[in-house]
Amino acid sequence: MIRLSAFALSGLLFAGVAHAGAIESACTRSERGAGNPALCRCIQQVADMTLDRRDQRQAARFFRDPHMAQEVRMSGDRGDEVFWRKYRTFGSTAERYCS
Repeated sequence: MIRLSAFALSGLLFAGVAHAGAIESACTRSERGAGNPALCRCIQQVADMTLDRRDQRQAARFFRDPHMAQEVRMSGDRGDEVFWRKYRTFGSTAERYCS
């Protein structure tokens, strides 16, 4: 059982390295993430644990347009409120795991 779990985990980690997600790609292209690919990979791993693909795509846009995050946060839209709660959880988790 332990070998299978370790094998499965290594497969997941390898897949994450082979295929960068939306967050990792946006992070790597950003000024702050360009020189730190390990940090961007870590942030993507947290995103995979806390955000679905749709939410990851929306969060990745914040790397290109940080003002968009403020617009979503201040929006009165119910969907934006739900997303923002998930995004805050993602951000605080990434800060703990990736710093």
